[in-house]
Amino acid sequence: MTLENKLNITSQVELAKAEEKISKQKAKQLFDSGDIDKVEVGTFKGLAFIHTYLFGDIYDFAGIIRDVNIAKGNFRFAPLIYLKASLEHIDAMPQETFDQIIEKYVEMNVAHPFREGNGRATRIWLDLILKKELKQVIDWNVVDKDDYLSAMQRSVVKDLEIKALLKNALINQINDRALFMKGIDVSYYYEGYSEFKTEEL
Repeated sequence: MTLENKLNITSQVELAKAEEKISKQKAKQLFDSGDIDKVEVGTFKGLAFIHTYLFGDIYDFAGIIRDVNIAKGNFRFAPLIYLKASLEHIDAMPQETFDQIIEKYVEMNVAHPFREGNGRATRIWLDLILKKELKQVIDWNVVDKDDYLSAMQRSVVKDLEIKALLKNALINQINDRALFMKGIDVSYYYEGYSEFKTEEL
């Protein structure tokens, strides 16, 4: 079933293509316009801003807390009845050290507040916390897709693997445009979107 969308696309393949193209253009604009500096760092409000920015032209639910329970494979994300409390808890979590930041990121991944596009919005959100607190970001180009996905899957029980993986990818080039654009491409590749290069849109 294709998600309801503002483009009135009924084909899943066409929607995926349109979503990738439009939201990558918006990710590029987020950086180039300086709007990225308006994001409230480390809060759900900030994540909702990013999500709305990326997906607002495609989905009515952009930036809005989901109203359905969702799962990926065998894993069920935070049930609706706990979602609001979970997001308040995440907002209150400390974010001063690398470990604290990744713990917060893992919790937000479990919350999965939106109907679609959580991973892509949350990875930008994570980099903004790292940038603000540690003056570093992740070079997503060096984080292998399979390693990342399996570490994230296991992070619910044990987060040592995802911490080690991302710590090894930290870099000091926090305002590097090319790094940001490539990072968007990698982030989308994790989710199965690799039709367009952000830099070329």
